[in-house]
Amino acid sequence: MTFHFPDYLDIRLNELATGTSVKFSVVKDMPDIAQHMAKAMLQVIETAEAKGKPATLIVPVGPVDQYPILADMINQQQYSIKDVMLINMDEYLTDDDQWVDLTHPLSFRGYMNRKFYDLLKPDLAPLPENRICPDPDDVGAIQKMIEQRGGVDACFGGIGINGHIAFNEPPEADQTISAEEFAQLSTRNLDLTRETRTINSVTVGGEISIIPWRAVTIGMKEILSAEELHFYCNRIWQSSVVRRVLHGPVTSACPASLLRTHPAASLTVAEYVAEPPDIRLR
Repeated sequence: MTFHFPDYLDIRLNELATGTSVKFSVVKDMPDIAQHMAKAMLQVIETAEAKGKPATLIVPVGPVDQYPILADMINQQQYSIKDVMLINMDEYLTDDDQWVDLTHPLSFRGYMNRKFYDLLKPDLAPLPENRICPDPDDVGAIQKMIEQRGGVDACFGGIGINGHIAFNEPPEADQTISAEEFAQLSTRNLDLTRETRTINSVTVGGEISIIPWRAVTIGMKEILSAEELHFYCNRIWQSSVVRRVLHGPVTSACPASLLRTHPAASLTVAEYVAEPPDIRLR
């Protein structure tokens, strides 16, 4: 019996960078992803300063390991980023569309405090007003801030199992939205898909009920308006996702495929992510 899988799943490591507009690179493992991402963030900040303006970055919580490294780099160099604006991509919401509490173990805002802001020397850290998270009660505020700052220098992020970036979830099976329409979606509150809640439950021992149903997310419009896009994949299950992003159709069904419509997008993955997926029972 013949089984047909998507052709992109057969793409070998040395072919991943061929035929795609996204700048593709491979590093060894998860610690190397964190180092690469921290260095890239600091480089964007330094480049903007050299141009005479403080940087504005859209940043993720996941991948997560880069923030202590970045904090250490900044402290070691005595490099002030007080005027740099960091706009977090997203945050979980309660059932009544309010931020989960900072003390919630899954709060992205709480994580940023613990693993980045609180690790910086106080005189080097971004000013409180430059530590931004989308407000579920004022989703239009993000675009206004971006305009006031003269645009976003770079957007950093990861890619979800269904191809989402930030929490820009693909449409459900009974929904139709073109890639062009999807690219214009702005910051909003939304339901998380079952796929996202399931894969995110891995970090809490598989207890799906702990994962919130609602979230606020930066939109594709804000992400794709950034001058540079820097995305990273460090999980073994992203092997197939990476191939779909780089070589599958550009479609709202895989939001990260829209990276291919941007003139300055990069994707960096760990070696085990670059290897073809091993499709078998085991």
